[in-house]
Amino acid sequence: MRTNRILIVTDAWRPQVNGVVRTLATVAGEIKAMGHAVEVIGPDRFRTVPCPTYGEIRLAVLPRRKLARLIEEFEPDHLHVATEGPLGIAAHSWARWRGARFTTSFHTRFAEYLNARTRIPPRLIYPLLRRFHDAAEGTLVATSSLREELRERGFRKIRAWTRGVDLDQFTPEHRDPWRGLPRPVFVYIGRVAVEKNIGAFLSLDLPGSKVVVGDGPLLDNLRRAWPSVTFTGARFGAELAASYAGADVFVFPSKTDTFGLVLLEALACGTPVAAYDVTGPRDVLADAAGPIGAVGDDLRTAALTALNADRAACRAHAERFSWRACAEMMLDNLVPLD
Repeated sequence: MRTNRILIVTDAWRPQVNGVVRTLATVAGEIKAMGHAVEVIGPDRFRTVPCPTYGEIRLAVLPRRKLARLIEEFEPDHLHVATEGPLGIAAHSWARWRGARFTTSFHTRFAEYLNARTRIPPRLIYPLLRRFHDAAEGTLVATSSLREELRERGFRKIRAWTRGVDLDQFTPEHRDPWRGLPRPVFVYIGRVAVEKNIGAFLSLDLPGSKVVVGDGPLLDNLRRAWPSVTFTGARFGAELAASYAGADVFVFPSKTDTFGLVLLEALACGTPVAAYDVTGPRDVLADAAGPIGAVGDDLRTAALTALNADRAACRAHAERFSWRACAEMMLDNLVPLD
């Protein structure tokens, strides 16, 4: 197999903790393990400023000249522009100036996130996103429902690119980090930010206990508003896996995610999922061999229904998603630079 030099440019990178970073870091590692050379250029190599309304995210300042030098020094065979932020725009501009071919990916509902924070209507943002992505040879999209939605919005070059889960880290071994909390335990795990719609979960009338695992700009506000809820802050590694496995139901209230890696992590731990019937949950829970959770317009009903799911079926469904297959699919979608 020919060794390729693959460059990924992304505005979402370490030390950020989110699904985009986890996807890109894991896929880069898988591709390296296949014998290819992979370089990831993120904001950590540039002077940055905090993202307005979300200071934990750093944005590169005037990165164009330095990014062009880094790209040319690496001499890539393939260029993938993962995000639509300052670095993504600079890489896009370099490729257009150079006459280079490249691919992009649609990780984030940027229009909806911006609307949640600024009230700018998504209809004003989508034409800009469409222009950005349609300049590429292909846009990699994780779910069938999102691919269909983007086609309806006029995106022309959509390609499939699924996701994976670490089946060694996330397992259904018996672990009970919630000892002492009244059962059943309903847990949300992820970023604590306005676009995640966590208040919809916390306001549900449910038996037992509610738990939120994660960090983010909304954490202090939610702690004050919901003193009866257990907030743990961010968890990692074995402690994170135990947080999933020890819960009775994983509740995912977001309506704006494009996939939701946390859904696969919960299922891999044998924990059923309750979510709205939207892109992401609708796709991840589809075609399961047994009951693994519930989606619907009524999140409370979904959460209570999920209590009756088959935890073994949850794990079996997650085993269908491999990071190696995800990496191979990305490789298949890349295009030569020239």
